[in-house]
Amino acid sequence: MSGSSPKSVAEANLEKTDEGGILHCAGSWTLQGIAPLEQQLEKFSRSEAGPLIVDGAAISALDTAGAWLLCRTMRQLARNGYTIELQGLRPEHDALLRLIQKHSGEEGVPGTARFGILERVGRLVWSHLLQFQGLLSFLGESTIAMLGSLLRPSRIRWRAILYNLQLAGFNALPIVGLLSFLIGVVVSYQGATQLARYGANIFVADLVGLSILREMAPLLTAIIVAGRSGSAYAAQIGTMKVTEEIDALRTIGVPPMDLLVLPKILALAVALPLLTVYADILGVLGGMVMAKSQLGVSYSDFLDRFDDAVKMSSYLVGIGKAPVFAVIIALVGCFQGFRASGSADSVGRQTTVSVVQAIFLVIIFDALFSVIFSWLNI
Repeated sequence: MSGSSPKSVAEANLEKTDEGGILHCAGSWTLQGIAPLEQQLEKFSRSEAGPLIVDGAAISALDTAGAWLLCRTMRQLARNGYTIELQGLRPEHDALLRLIQKHSGEEGVPGTARFGILERVGRLVWSHLLQFQGLLSFLGESTIAMLGSLLRPSRIRWRAILYNLQLAGFNALPIVGLLSFLIGVVVSYQGATQLARYGANIFVADLVGLSILREMAPLLTAIIVAGRSGSAYAAQIGTMKVTEEIDALRTIGVPPMDLLVLPKILALAVALPLLTVYADILGVLGGMVMAKSQLGVSYSDFLDRFDDAVKMSSYLVGIGKAPVFAVIIALVGCFQGFRASGSADSVGRQTTVSVVQAIFLVIIFDALFSVIFSWLNI
């Protein structure tokens, strides 16, 4: 069978009229007919910028390649300073163009949106509000799943909980212990200079005990866990989302919330208080070592004063914050992981966002706890 000539199909064409600033698109905007457009696009320079109507009424055929090129053409014209208005497209052509614009990540004519500073701030605030709404929705979904697991304990995946407990708790002991010990050393060293001026060396136990037990140990431990485990949660779930493993779990009837989220929340809610106790011990130990070397306060004197200065309520305040911090870290990490989509770049971006948001929320809640405890005189 003899092949038909390409000239039998009208080639795609662009023609700009000076009157009214109309750009007429004609011919077959298909893969076979759009070759001449690359040269024609060079005619429209920046010096000719102004209002421009793109008339697509004469387009006889439009496929995916043509729709993409039309979208790119309008983007290039907009970059050259034109104000674009599209008209005359057939309904089926318009629907195809909108579909291409949607999947290219841009709605409307690319390059025409120029937002003022107030509008940019408003869009940024609105996007954060929508993300906060999504986080609250995720919290509600997690709560419902948690209640369902408590009512049916057979649904609880103990193996996954123990695995996450090892990763988030036991494996974090070295870094948490080292940093807590160094924080105790720093707090004691900074206070030693001032206390020595007034001969109040023994009060270093008050300084170290209250600062470490009430604030430094729970906050430092939560920040370390947020950077270490919270990011791992986001990366793991994000990778599974991108590779469609989440969809596969739903297909075989395994709820992702039960398998991926609840074990992490429960494990971290157990691990973080224990890590906080561990950080308390190492932080006080670091303060004792520095108090002996800088102020000459013996270990026995330090512990005697420590027992008098630090009440059980101060210790319980620090421990009581830890489960709240654990839930925040696990929820934010899992939530940002589920928001990943498209590529590995999205996984890395959401992992970074999870660490920043988790640390930010931990500090905010720590400040709220301080205000509440102050009102309650605790």
